[in-house]
Amino acid sequence: MRRRLTAAAAGLVARHGVEALTARRVATTAGTSTMAVYTHFGSMETLVRSVVEEGFDRLERRFVAEGRHPDPVTHVAGLTAGYVEHARENPELFAVMFGTVPMGKYRSVSSEELAAGRRGTLDRAGAALQRCVETKRIRPTPGSALSFRWWTLVHGYVMLEGAGYVAQDRGVDRVLVPLLVDFFVGEGDDERRAEASISVIFGHARSPVGAGDQANATPDARLPQ
Repeated sequence: MRRRLTAAAAGLVARHGVEALTARRVATTAGTSTMAVYTHFGSMETLVRSVVEEGFDRLERRFVAEGRHPDPVTHVAGLTAGYVEHARENPELFAVMFGTVPMGKYRSVSSEELAAGRRGTLDRAGAALQRCVETKRIRPTPGSALSFRWWTLVHGYVMLEGAGYVAQDRGVDRVLVPLLVDFFVGEGDDERRAEASISVIFGHARSPVGAGDQANATPDARLPQ
């Protein structure tokens, strides 16, 4: 029931805005009573925070399912693919997780909650990237900068794909994978070695695109020049 209620809340916010987030509408959408909302969550504020927690829990489960590949660059590529699939499969949860829909008074999240979400997700990527450093695939980088560079890359791609600026059927090959290869090369990896490691997950590492080719974007949604 908790998952039905969090899914209902996320869907209402994503489709209709935070104004639609009432106990009655959440209960109706989930096919239950308002009593269930307060029994499981106590308040609407707690329900919204549970939506965010559920989103990060699902992302963590996706990361765990990717497993630990012996090649750390392949491992990071698997986490990248998992992040993209999580966003595709849970667009409403994803929107609430990262505040891409206005949340009004419900958006406030404590530092403890942010830390909990990070431990299960970004820190897992950080551990995989640290293995890349330890195996001398890439250069050491102080602090969490490396993790945030990777996160910026994959999250930026996901946001563009979700908004329709990049087509799912071409974007991964023509945009995301070349970006990932360039990320590792920029951090010190050999280009051919990076391509080989990433191709284990994505099939092939680069797709040739001419200088004037915008085929990675959907026909009616071009990025401004």
